[in-house]
Amino acid sequence: MLIEPEYKEKIINEELNPCSKAILKTLLYFDIFQYPLPATDIYKYLPSSVSPESIALQLNNLVMQGYIKQYMPFYCLAECDAKKYSEHRMQGTKNAEKLLKTAIRFSKFISYFPFVRGICLSGSLSKGYADEKSDIDYFIITTPGRLWLCRTMLIAFKKFFLFNSHKYFCVNYFVDTNNLEIPDKNIFVATELSSLIPTYSAEHYSRLMQVNDWLNNHHPNFKPVDENKILPENRSILKKSAEWLFNGKIGEWIDDKCFKLTLKAWKKKFDHFDSDEFDLRLRSRKNVSKHHPNGFQEKVLKEYEKRLREFENNYNISLA
Repeated sequence: MLIEPEYKEKIINEELNPCSKAILKTLLYFDIFQYPLPATDIYKYLPSSVSPESIALQLNNLVMQGYIKQYMPFYCLAECDAKKYSEHRMQGTKNAEKLLKTAIRFSKFISYFPFVRGICLSGSLSKGYADEKSDIDYFIITTPGRLWLCRTMLIAFKKFFLFNSHKYFCVNYFVDTNNLEIPDKNIFVATELSSLIPTYSAEHYSRLMQVNDWLNNHHPNFKPVDENKILPENRSILKKSAEWLFNGKIGEWIDDKCFKLTLKAWKKKFDHFDSDEFDLRLRSRKNVSKHHPNGFQEKVLKEYEKRLREFENNYNISLA
């Protein structure tokens, strides 16, 4: 990305403005994952509403002032090995393109399960990156009152037919259609939501984005995915029949039993968590199931705050 010569003197003499600070904060966040960004991604994840033209100008400013580096289309912090990071990301993008095809096939398969109403891909794959350790994370929306029955059927399939492999079938977050709002309103969750790749049911993806419009406070330039690329809702005869079978009191009883048994097992397995920690990492209600026992969200937020403070101290600036 080049800037005309007549702008260079202006840029060099310019103090850090809000747009430059927002760019630095965005790069600092993704530096946690050693993940350089092109200008398009910086625009998407920027915590400020500015034009792509303003971002282009300030990126050149920051490069010339020595705050950041550019290698090919990617930008990263000045302290990073820009060439290594960028080549690593390009390889990760190629891997993600292949893995995405598998994820779409599995999404279509998952859509046949009773009470599944919407599917999105999350995690590193949703951000266009995959390596040999990457798996496919699914965010699943279910029918109210059948979330735990639906979850149990999917987990049973993974255990018995995929030998409990997480590589292509990591179902770790469920919500039902009446409980789409995510309560953890922070930059981590906003980034995860804005990077979701919907693969099934445009209607429920659209509702998910509308209910969680608070994410625009963190990423005001975010635009939802084109709904024409999403699989239509699956209402096959087999799926309808299975839902009819579990639609009455027997379905309610099984769902409640699945919920209580799973919650009991988790509390026994993770008895070292206090109540707040358990709720954050393993949020379990009749209308939500979250299984993130490693506390990745807390680790990322803590590391982000640390990097912000270190950067401000190193450069004697404020990014507030």
